Amino acid sequence: MTQSVLADDRIFLGKSAKPEYLELRFANRHGLVTGATGTGKTVTLQVLAEGFSNAGVPVFAADIKGDLSGIAAVGEPKDFLTKRATEVDLGADYQQRAFPTIFWDVFGEQGHPVRATVLDMGPLLLARMLELNEVQEGVLNIAFRVAADEQIPILDLKDLRAMIANIAERSKELSMQYGNVATASVGAIQRRLLVLEEQGADQFFGEPSLDINDFMRVAPDGRGVISILAADKLMERPRLYTTFLLWMLTRLWLTLPEVGDVAKPKLVFFFDEAHLLFDEAPKALLERIEQIARLIRSKGVGVYFITQSPLDVPDTVSAQLGNRVQHALRAFTPREQRAVRAAATTFRKNPEIDTERVILELKVGEALVSMLENKGEPSIVQRTLIRPPEGRLGPVSESERLSVVEYSPVYGKYEQVVDSDSAHEILARRAAKTTEEAGADSGGGWSDVIFGGSGTPQKGGRRRQGMGEMIGKDLQRSISRTIATTIKNIIVKSVTGRR
Repeated sequence: MTQSVLADDRIFLGKSAKPEYLELRFANRHGLVTGATGTGKTVTLQVLAEGFSNAGVPVFAADIKGDLSGIAAVGEPKDFLTKRATEVDLGADYQQRAFPTIFWDVFGEQGHPVRATVLDMGPLLLARMLELNEVQEGVLNIAFRVAADEQIPILDLKDLRAMIANIAERSKELSMQYGNVATASVGAIQRRLLVLEEQGADQFFGEPSLDINDFMRVAPDGRGVISILAADKLMERPRLYTTFLLWMLTRLWLTLPEVGDVAKPKLVFFFDEAHLLFDEAPKALLERIEQIARLIRSKGVGVYFITQSPLDVPDTVSAQLGNRVQHALRAFTPREQRAVRAAATTFRKNPEIDTERVILELKVGEALVSMLENKGEPSIVQRTLIRPPEGRLGPVSESERLSVVEYSPVYGKYEQVVDSDSAHEILARRAAKTTEEAGADSGGGWSDVIFGGSGTPQKGGRRRQGMGEMIGKDLQRSISRTIATTIKNIIVKSVTGRR
């Protein structure tokens, strides 16, 4: 019996003792794809992404090595792919074709620029990115609160730097209402922002900010558009990478309406190198990730983590991942042996196979598969040969990438940077106005100094006097003293009888 890549609202994944499917109605229950380097995780990710696209579900995926970009090009009819298609009974339904794709890049080099405003990011994620301590995070929160109260938009890094400097100058004024603004903390934040700027974050923060609906497009032929984030360069800045991904999930969670259980997801995210989300993450951030993983399902969004070891994902998050694909693991160290045991225990036991042993024996392109079925329970784990992808295996060329970008439905929407009137400009005008008023208070120039004061009150209500006025008063006092002395001498002489 031949299989179709998509049949009865199910995505065909491969063949074990029976065909293995991912049911679209359970696709928003999230998933996990794990395995050692070179065991076929990227191909499995591509097969899943193509399956969702065929079902009309938009997909977002981070492309770490550049290999996933081949999904935008027609696959090549290689012998081993044709043989694999025959082995899994794909038959005539298997064909090489390109998928509707939009390339994105935080740095704007390999795709459309992706930007977010500092205000959209918020103090929590920004503090995570800057690795701030509790006191420094408190100062950052004060900056955001003052900006909100005074209606000063913070859009890019120069806005944030200006706002931090402003609250430092007004620390005495603000301390009673907002709390102490420590000078040392202000300096530390400014240094971290400088480092972040040097890493290229100034290209990410700004306008036009990303419209999350551009990740939820459907092509004219009914297939879901696959958004590919070029992450090879971004991976060199893991803080920016993880914060960006978490920001996107947060935006979806806050923006999309509640839909409950749906026939198919509204959007599916694939997070490659997922361990970067959790390595050295503070407790508050782990709780945020767990919260989003639990709640975003009801928004119709599925999240799939791709990583090397199941131990890379915390238990609180792993418990939310219902659909699982386990490629081969190596067990040369005690930690790797624990990872194999942990992976084996997460599956619903199959009495016909030794799960722990099979994990070590899997060939490239094979995996242990367990998907949700029936009323939402996990299927019995099966050793599965993953089907071949329809798109190209391997990266696209530079000319092919450029062609996809230029014919993209969002071309021209994000390419030009917009510098709106925001905190940097507003605070600069305030400073200029204060300087101008201070200059007016200081008098009318040398004419006032020489010939008299301008009459402008000084601090305490006293009027500023010019030099001419002061000389006149001194002369008046001197003449008065001379007349008084003369009168006094006449009186004394008349009393004593002397001339």
